[in-house]
Amino acid sequence: MERRRFLVGTVAAGALGAAAATAAAAPVAAEPGVRRVKTGLDVLVGSDFAALAGQKVGVVSNPTGVDAEYRHLVDLMHGSGRVEVVAAFGPEHGFRGSAQAGGSEGTGTDARTGIVVYDAYGASQAKWGELITKSSAETLVFDIQDVGARFYTYIWTMYDSMVAAARLGKRYVVLDRPNPIGGRAYGPMMTAGYTSGVGKKEIVQQHGMTVGELARFFNAEFLPAEAGRSVDLQVIACEHWKRDKFAADTDVPWVMPSPNMPTPDSALVYPGTCMFEAVASITEGRGTTRPFELIGGLADDFDYHWGDRLNARNLPGVEFREAYFTPTAAGQKPQLLNKLCAGVEVKVVDRERYDPIRVGVAMLVEARKYPAFAWRADNWIDKLTGSSRLREMVDAGADVFDVVGAWTGELADFDGRRGAHLLYG
Repeated sequence: MERRRFLVGTVAAGALGAAAATAAAAPVAAEPGVRRVKTGLDVLVGSDFAALAGQKVGVVSNPTGVDAEYRHLVDLMHGSGRVEVVAAFGPEHGFRGSAQAGGSEGTGTDARTGIVVYDAYGASQAKWGELITKSSAETLVFDIQDVGARFYTYIWTMYDSMVAAARLGKRYVVLDRPNPIGGRAYGPMMTAGYTSGVGKKEIVQQHGMTVGELARFFNAEFLPAEAGRSVDLQVIACEHWKRDKFAADTDVPWVMPSPNMPTPDSALVYPGTCMFEAVASITEGRGTTRPFELIGGLADDFDYHWGDRLNARNLPGVEFREAYFTPTAAGQKPQLLNKLCAGVEVKVVDRERYDPIRVGVAMLVEARKYPAFAWRADNWIDKLTGSSRLREMVDAGADVFDVVGAWTGELADFDGRRGAHLLYG
């Protein structure tokens, strides 16, 4: 396995994304209004690895597991002499972060440290148990930057590895990181019958929690039934982060969590615009420098009226720019590859007032008016939103207020249930 200073800043963005990715990864300069925040990793390093000293550790991470100086936690642990790192485990996109959506990198050995890197993407809880046992790890450490949406798969990698660790009697440590899109929850609940790798348990679409808070929630709400007991969990919390803060409000380094998440702007819109992954005739902007911000279909089928109608709605915190682009990657939509597409660029102008999922619903409602609009044949939208309700309401002509109003009760219930597990004010 080619040495890459354990992954720092090497996630492949694709040919069009490389320049933007380089700019996005630049260190944040000290600026007025930027809050100094320590991640769980920074806190751990500052304690001289006290929570892990003398233990055999398996690390679940990717390129985002870096400290304030962009040093990866595996390099830091291995070089400290205080922690025995026996294995690393790669999630979706791989430990190096080079694979596209739905892909991984395989198993290999790191040249500098000799540490085995196991391919854990898509691993079942039983497979996780096998990998943990094979690695001889006593403690699993999770450090991955999440982006706050239920269908971003890293939190389910964490969940399955927590279940496996609980069954084996292993310890589980989460090095917490801020939620880059803040601490508010939005959207519909996952329901039984629609669970999958993009939503395994009953949480809402934009959960508004850090991975540490989610780990506490999972440990109390789901593990006792699924694993037979809770896991021995420790969350090393961030310092100086508040729930109302976004990525742009802090100095936490941004390393792309996945190839199509180049900037915090991408993360901010993702909980809503990722729903277009389920629309066969519209690209969610993969293969552009602005994935999830550029949304459009073939220029023969969609036009500037889409943006005009969205702007006429006066949705809080957002404007829509008429946009034309040619995606160089199309995922499961090859008919859009290298074709001129017309649509909108989502421009968030007020993060505090912006509701990503309400905006995503409005975009779907207006896009549905075009004859060329077509859901994917597998009804992937049901997996993304947690039930068939949104799809059926949009198809029936329901407007945004009615669609969003349908989940008000379940969202309020989730907000109440999560309260006991939150770590930050």
